[in-house]
Formats: sequence, C-alpha cells, structure tokens
Amino acid sequence: MTEFFEEVEEQLRSDRYRQFARKALPWLLGIAAVALVATLGYWGYDTWRGNKTAQASQQYSDAMDAFTSGDADKARQLFTQVSQSDAAAYKSLALMHLAAFAQRDKKTDEAVKLLDQAAAAAPDPVIGDVARLKSALALLDTAPLKDVEGRLKPLMEDGHPYRLEAREALAFAKLRAGDIAGARGDFVLLSQALDATQGVQTRAQAAIGLIDSGSAKAVPDVVKAAEALPSPMTVTPGQIVGPQPQEAAPQ
Repeated sequence: MTEFFEEVEEQLRSDRYRQFARKALPWLLGIAAVALVATLGYWGYDTWRGNKTAQASQQYSDAMDAFTSGDADKARQLFTQVSQSDAAAYKSLALMHLAAFAQRDKKTDEAVKLLDQAAAAAPDPVIGDVARLKSALALLDTAPLKDVEGRLKPLMEDGHPYRLEAREALAFAKLRAGDIAGARGDFVLLSQALDATQGVQTRAQAAIGLIDSGSAKAVPDVVKAAEALPSPMTVTPGQIVGPQPQEAAPQ
C-alpha cells in the first residue's frame, strides 16, 4: 500500500512539473528570442558602424590627397561628404577643414559655426578642444575680449590637452583689448609653467621683454616670427589653426 501511495505522489509531481513547463516554456522561448534579437542587432550595428567608419576614413584620405595636390574644389566636396557621416572623429576633422575654407573666404561667422559643430561632434577632448581653440582664434581679432575669454577659459582648466595654448591665445586677446597687465601676467605664467614646452616659454619671455620695454604692440608679430622657427613643440596656436586652403591650380 505504501508503494502505491508513493507511486501516486510521484505521478502527481510529474503532472505538476509538466504543467509548469508548459506555462514557463513560452516565457523561456520569448526571453531566448529577445536575447538572440539583441545579439544580432548589436552585431549588425557594430558591422554597420565599422563600414561607415571605413568609408569615412577613405573619403577623408582622398580629401587630404586632393587638398595636397591643390584641388581645393574636390577637397571641399569630399570634406563635406565626410562631415555628414556618422564617424565622429572624421566628421569633426572634416568640419574643421571646411572651417579653414570659410576663413580663407573671410567668412568668420561661418567658420566659427563649423568649428562649434566640430567640437560638438568630437569623440574626445583631444579633437574637441582643438576645434574650440580654433573657434576662439578665429574670433581673436574681431570679438570682444569677454567672448574670446569665455571660449578659452574652459580649455585652460586642468586636464585639458591644450590649456597652455589657450592661455597664450588669451594673452594675445588681452593685448589687443588693451589689458597689458593681464596679458603680461599670462605670459609670466607661461614662462614659468613646468609643463610648458621650450617654444611656449621662449615666446612668453620675448613677449614679457617687449611689454616691459613699452613695445607691447609688437608682441603678436614677434611671436608669429618665433612660431616659424623650428621648436620641439608638438602643437602651437599657429599649428592648430593650420594652413589655410590654397586655391586650386588654374586649369
């Protein structure tokens, strides 16, 4: 009799397990399907993103080749195509090149707009801060000091890659605005900065000497001449601005 009851109990347990399995199976299958769709979706997106990046890379390379060979129209066309891509780094760099074309055409407002777009599209501060510094330099001769300062001060904070170049640009902006004491203070900081390159320190010392001699107006020209000399600097404000696009060679 005991064996009979145990057999009946085992049969009931089996029936309950089967009922539970029938109820749970659709949920389990649904979860598995969602996981599969998510995996395939990520793989598809990653593949699509890789293809877009590869395409943008090739277009950017072709644009640089056209630019180097003097075909400005083709370079601008290709840079425009890259600027519309989803590859953040290449998009940002292409927008900066388009801004250089705008600056060549004396379209400062358009150049600044493109540089702001480049900064927003940049995937990291190394590229983004270059665009922000370029936008401030584009406004250096025309915008009020407070506007230029507003663009440069965030770049001067610790951890930003071009903080010394931003301070140097701000010193020039102060000179142009007539703030000689403020400019001198910035140049003193640059001349004493432990992480400043030899080129930055040399220019700062030259600027201080000119200011102290009463020749503050000559500082920008002297610094431009100094930037043309070989130096161990990796990046200077002049290099960040970059060469202006050349006109295409006549056919």
